[in-house]
Amino acid sequence: MKDWLDEINWNSDGLVPAIAQDHKTGRVLMMAWMNREALALTAAEQRAIYWSRSRGKLWRKGEESGHVQKLHEMRLDCDADVIILMVEQLGDIACHTGRHSCFYRVHEEGQWRTVDPVIKDPNAIYSAGH
Repeated sequence: MKDWLDEINWNSDGLVPAIAQDHKTGRVLMMAWMNREALALTAAEQRAIYWSRSRGKLWRKGEESGHVQKLHEMRLDCDADVIILMVEQLGDIACHTGRHSCFYRVHEEGQWRTVDPVIKDPNAIYSAGH
């Protein structure tokens, strides 16, 4: 039997983009990268685990903030090169800026306008800063 992880079209760095969506509303919360280990652990632990390119290590979403993403469903696109994670966002904050979604800016009249409020000050979320 073929390993389900072998069906992923990993990029040249061994990564695949993963889009986290709210399982109830469908709103896109964030995008991050996963390597083979992160994807396997996400399936095993039923929570979003990503690969932090800047830190060069696994990143369990919510390990510092407490804003864990509980996995409800995982999907693979037709080209097998993008993952969708349908998640329950604990604490209702996915973004390190303290907002519900990382996609909080809208392009209007040639500029980016912030449209979503900060739910919680990031300094209150991350004790060691972010």
